[in-house]
Amino acid sequence: MLACAVVRPFGLPEAVVAVPAAGLVVLTGAISPEHAWEEAERLGPVVGFLAAVLVLAHFCDVEGLFRACGAWMAKWAANRPGRLLTSVFVLASAITAVLSLDATVVLLTPVVFATAARSGVLAKPHSYACAHLSNTASLLLPVSNLTNLLAFSASGLSFTRFAALMALPWLVAIGAEYLVFRRFFAAELAVPAQDTGSRPDAEAADEPPFPLFALVTVGCTLAGFVVASAVGIDPAWAALAGALVLAGRALVRRHATPVTVLRATAPGFLAFVLALGVVVRAVVDNGLADALGRVLPDGTGLLALLGIAALAAVLANLINNLPAVLVLLPLTAPAGPGAVLAVLIGVNIGPNLTYAGSLATLLWRRIVHRYEHEVGLGEFTRLGLVSVPAALVPAVVALWGSLAVLGS
Repeated sequence: MLACAVVRPFGLPEAVVAVPAAGLVVLTGAISPEHAWEEAERLGPVVGFLAAVLVLAHFCDVEGLFRACGAWMAKWAANRPGRLLTSVFVLASAITAVLSLDATVVLLTPVVFATAARSGVLAKPHSYACAHLSNTASLLLPVSNLTNLLAFSASGLSFTRFAALMALPWLVAIGAEYLVFRRFFAAELAVPAQDTGSRPDAEAADEPPFPLFALVTVGCTLAGFVVASAVGIDPAWAALAGALVLAGRALVRRHATPVTVLRATAPGFLAFVLALGVVVRAVVDNGLADALGRVLPDGTGLLALLGIAALAAVLANLINNLPAVLVLLPLTAPAGPGAVLAVLIGVNIGPNLTYAGSLATLLWRRIVHRYEHEVGLGEFTRLGLVSVPAALVPAVVALWGSLAVLGS
């Protein structure tokens, strides 16, 4: 399943192999139909939540939010590579946290390439930032990543409690990534911008309108997450409301059709997630849980949290972060929210080490190749070997501190 998700033979969606694979483990008795159905029921609300967030991000793009982001980055950077990197970090971190990592990879990365070309600077550091921040910057909110949604449901935390505990690790991890990027890409960032021949008056004329409606809708949706969690309502309803508002506006204005709304939910990917959950449950039931249980650290002290996060990061790079979180959450949930959030740090930061660590990185790689930019495996790995421990260790320490101050 994972190999086909990486290679995508003949351009086929991941679900083409994943759904039959899930059926195969049921038919062969590797997992009972009852357990498979329980797993699908458990993942159902999470998958629905993901679909709503994907629609919300897609129609933010239709409203011009990402074109406006490109204009803001270019204007603030003023053709200076270092300032452009800073603006990419700020916007990618915010977009990943609020609209999920898929929005950063699919929608912001092309904008970053266009902005770098317009500014006459090398695109490599800024495109790499999109890849890394789609993982690292997804620590903050339950909606930032599918792994977060799974951890959120397993942790028993409220939306605001989750965000409060992860705020400091999020900031620390992004800060560590920024310092690593400034050092690692020092040579590229020192290259002066080339004259692209664009005129300031032409750029001003091309500046997109301010996407007020999209920003207000996103702000109201975030407020809805907080209110819904406080009154005991599933935050997925707030995500659905925001998605319906933006999709409805696009339909009324004839900027979309019912088919494009359906496509925005990425039904093939949603089916892949459900099927993957069933297959991973079969693997867990047939010995993987016992094997990991023997090496998983006990407790929620600092050393235990570091060990849990490190194990999660290694497992994410071996079997991808989505299966890794599905495997580790049932083992760590009994220890409390601290252990669950340590797993989340590992599976969100760890995938920056290899291409196969997360589906977002694989998707980013395809987008980069579409823009005819080479991504060297050696360079990607060297950057990961520096950035992953530099971000993971202080993020876990920050989590430990947040748990000590705020409690679990």
